[in-house]
Amino acid sequence: MKKVLIYLGTALLLLTLGACSQKTSGEENDSKKVRIGVTGSDGEVWPILKEKAEAEGIEIELIEFADYTLPNQALANGDIDLNSFQHIAFLSQFTKENNADLTPIGATIIAPMGIYSEKLKSIDDIEDGARIAIPDDPSNQARALKLLESAGLIKLADDFGLFGDPSKIVKNPKNLDIYPIVAQQTPRVLPDVAASIINNGVAGQAGFDPVKDPIYLEDSDDDNTLPYVNIFATRTADENNETYLRIVELYHDEDVKKAVETDTNGGSVVVDISKEELLNVYKGL
Repeated sequence: MKKVLIYLGTALLLLTLGACSQKTSGEENDSKKVRIGVTGSDGEVWPILKEKAEAEGIEIELIEFADYTLPNQALANGDIDLNSFQHIAFLSQFTKENNADLTPIGATIIAPMGIYSEKLKSIDDIEDGARIAIPDDPSNQARALKLLESAGLIKLADDFGLFGDPSKIVKNPKNLDIYPIVAQQTPRVLPDVAASIINNGVAGQAGFDPVKDPIYLEDSDDDNTLPYVNIFATRTADENNETYLRIVELYHDEDVKKAVETDTNGGSVVVDISKEELLNVYKGL
């Protein structure tokens, strides 16, 4: 009987140790596996970044989303750890509307927005009453309207702000028909409009050269474009996570920068802005 009790006790101890060992191992694996939400993973950037991270014991799993609002919802819900698809203004608009506790932890790229057309060769060719498609999400819609203003086609109200909409157009001398649609659809409507304002990333995915193809392009050197710097975002509670911050650092390695240039045909540039500067821009919106 004594031997049986000893055997059972030993077996129980081994099971307990095994369970503890499995839990510890699982926790370590979870801490090194990072799920990143993206809206497109074609090209060289992500494979290179995943390989660099893997060499440091970090496994990156990409989770692709078809809609711009979904990666932030997934991040807020804890379904992913980071996302990388949006600029600062878009994140600010989402967190305010959804009371979400998300924050930028690193810059990725600046991608100038362009005006594209299948019918016109110059911005000066836009005629009276022309229909212009723009993204319909608040931050990119406002950015598109500012681009039309910089092109001399419309005038916006002084209080337009960062999330103004077409109701804030105070002068429209050509009576342009402004047509807000889902950002991913802006290239697809080109046959039906005079021109379409397309996000750089969406334009690249649609096969456009974001440097040569636009009939008008945003000036990326303007300080007013800082809110449109793309970012890595996470939950605020995780903003100092060393693994996440290391991924941000790896993104700024030279081979990743070259891959960004290749993937975007030179249309996007990796931006080296400190986390503190990002937060200053973010909190000031």
